[in-house]
Amino acid sequence: MRTLNVALGERSYPIHIGPSLLERADLILPHLKTRRVAIVTNDVVGPLYLARLQQALQSQGVDVASVVLPDGEANKDWPTLNLIFDALLGGRCERSTTLIALGGGVVGDMGGFAAACYQRGMPFIQIPTTLLAQVDSSVGGKTAINHPLGKNMIGAFYQPKLVLADTGVLDTLPPRELAAGVAEVIKYGLIRDLPFLEWLEANLDALLVRDPEALAFAIERSCANKAEVVVADETEQGERALLNLGHTFGHAIETGMGYGQWLHGEAVAAGTMMAAELSRRLGWLTDADVVRAETLFLRAGLPVHGPVLGVERYLELMSHDKKVEAGRLRLVLLRELGRALMWGEASEGDISAAIEARCR
Repeated sequence: MRTLNVALGERSYPIHIGPSLLERADLILPHLKTRRVAIVTNDVVGPLYLARLQQALQSQGVDVASVVLPDGEANKDWPTLNLIFDALLGGRCERSTTLIALGGGVVGDMGGFAAACYQRGMPFIQIPTTLLAQVDSSVGGKTAINHPLGKNMIGAFYQPKLVLADTGVLDTLPPRELAAGVAEVIKYGLIRDLPFLEWLEANLDALLVRDPEALAFAIERSCANKAEVVVADETEQGERALLNLGHTFGHAIETGMGYGQWLHGEAVAAGTMMAAELSRRLGWLTDADVVRAETLFLRAGLPVHGPVLGVERYLELMSHDKKVEAGRLRLVLLRELGRALMWGEASEGDISAAIEARCR
């Protein structure tokens, strides 16, 4: 087991990474206020892993309630969020009850948002079951639901008490979901960790066949990068926004196509290539740099072009991005491979050209 710490003073928490952690109730017990938990999962993950987690906790005298949500990004909305509140209220859960989010990014985001709101805040724990959630969404306290006009537009910053990343559960992850997680792993190399990018170029094949050592290293390195950024800028006033490379374009793809048609990591991959194309047009990346990023995404089986929504539609959707400030769209771009920056001076013409070049 590998352990990292997100150093946020009194709100610091560990990230444990390794196999067979679902059965490790001893890692969970120290973070419970009382021996009562409510597990939030979905109808895909629940049948696979809910019973294992319940049994591990119940064997230690923990009272366990659960709620099973419908799977999918299309259900990351108010009606589904209310299913969590219905279960918490119906089960007479108190604010000292710990909510455990067992699932991918959708379950983690919704479970965390519910925990932030229920009785004005209850403790929660993240047990991510997808690679994307293990390397990104479970760490850092971002919680949200979607709105028809924009992804993750309604939410809260609310840190977990613990992140438990069981690498063994990735064995049941469909290849498409694994690839979507790899997109976020590649992102860390592109924005701030060139040696990691070089490691990925050498070890991507091992990662894709789920070599345990390669997976554990990639998850640990990704979480270490994210933890450093979160500690420096918890509520995304500056540096943390750099973690959103490709996300402004990618969220436009997800919203424009209808939530769930493209996986988040797929949209991020295509969006990152739009950002790379714009960075090339600004004179920061070379043609070879763009090809290098594109090659990694293609090797992972990820899209490097977005859908043809029309430039005007892209720009309209991007205007709802959380990084818009004083009406100006600020984008995360690449000054060079391994170094990202926030840039609000790109012309609409250059942004439009970059979108057009990367749509097919």
